Amino acid sequence: MELGVSSKTQPWTATVLSDLPSTPEKPEETVRRPTWSGRVEFILASVGYAVGLGNVWRFPYLCYKSGGGAFMIPYLTMVLVCGIPLLTMEFAIGQYTSIGPVHALAKVCPLLKGVGLATVVMSALFCTYYNVLMSWALFYFFNSFDSTLSWTSCNNTWNVVENCSSGIPGNVSHLQSASQQFFENRLLEKTTRIQEAGGIRLELLGYLFVAWLIVFLCIFKGIRSTGKVVYFTAVFPYFILFALLINNVQLPGAQDGILYFVTPVWSKLFEVTVWVNAAAQVFNSIGIAFGSQISMASYNKFNNNIIRDSLIVAITNSLTSILAGFVIFSAIGYMAHIHNLPMDKITTDGPGLVFVVYPEVLATMPFHQMWAPLFFFMLLCLGLDSQVVHDERG
Repeated sequence: MELGVSSKTQPWTATVLSDLPSTPEKPEETVRRPTWSGRVEFILASVGYAVGLGNVWRFPYLCYKSGGGAFMIPYLTMVLVCGIPLLTMEFAIGQYTSIGPVHALAKVCPLLKGVGLATVVMSALFCTYYNVLMSWALFYFFNSFDSTLSWTSCNNTWNVVENCSSGIPGNVSHLQSASQQFFENRLLEKTTRIQEAGGIRLELLGYLFVAWLIVFLCIFKGIRSTGKVVYFTAVFPYFILFALLINNVQLPGAQDGILYFVTPVWSKLFEVTVWVNAAAQVFNSIGIAFGSQISMASYNKFNNNIIRDSLIVAITNSLTSILAGFVIFSAIGYMAHIHNLPMDKITTDGPGLVFVVYPEVLATMPFHQMWAPLFFFMLLCLGLDSQVVHDERG
């Protein structure tokens, strides 16, 4: 008897063989996500993003207003309890998934995809107004090359002479300083009522275009260009801050300004607002919940030490805020001394601090032709770091 398989039992083999492809299919090629050239680039990009204009104009005033040296207790508590853990979490999500925040959060939980989309919207809104601030810094930067700074006198076409003061007006409520009028009437061309929209400031529009062009040149090659830009923009502001601090502490009244900044008011620790301000400063400064830190970490190598990087970024950010506080309040103490005014008549926060008060300080400093351009160029670098990262992740 002949052993074998009858031809009647073999049709299935023909069918199965016919279904096989004649040539093996190639696996789909996946596009590899680029990575930072080195660990230093990632740290500088994250530090540059965290250290921004808020460190210079918000933290010093917030520290003074919330109890001086006592404010450091709730601030450092929030850094340890909220800042570092949440920053580590965002680094971990980005580095593990190697994708942007929208899809990264969706991988964690599909319901969180909407959170990722919300970060994109927030970044888009952030970019629109932050670049306006950069255009203001450019405006002041180019105007600071004049032999006589434009915001020091009341004899200009934009001044309202009858209520203009060439210095800080102090207790005279109806007067404005020349720097205040330069900011409102020359830079902004501010109208008297909200119903009056005013016209388009073509000069500022040009500076805004230049600001966007600078941002584009920094990010048009992705992290290959961004990683190189941060070597300068993240480091240069520290040279200027230290140089200003060395210069300011030698000015009369600087010591009084620094003491005014750091003197603790312990009773403030029992106010809930102080703790809320500390938490808000940590979230805003480190950039938590914007999705940008997730995006930056997604370009890391998979085995990068994110705990080390989180500590470096958070500590550097906090120390920079304190350094900026010494720089700002040493200058304010000097202004209070030369105008014989109490400190609280000069102290302010927000854009008014860097575009009104500090230009007034720069105008009275020796070698102001050097310090003024450097200060506003430093502001441009501080804003550029944050803007580049937001646009990169957007």
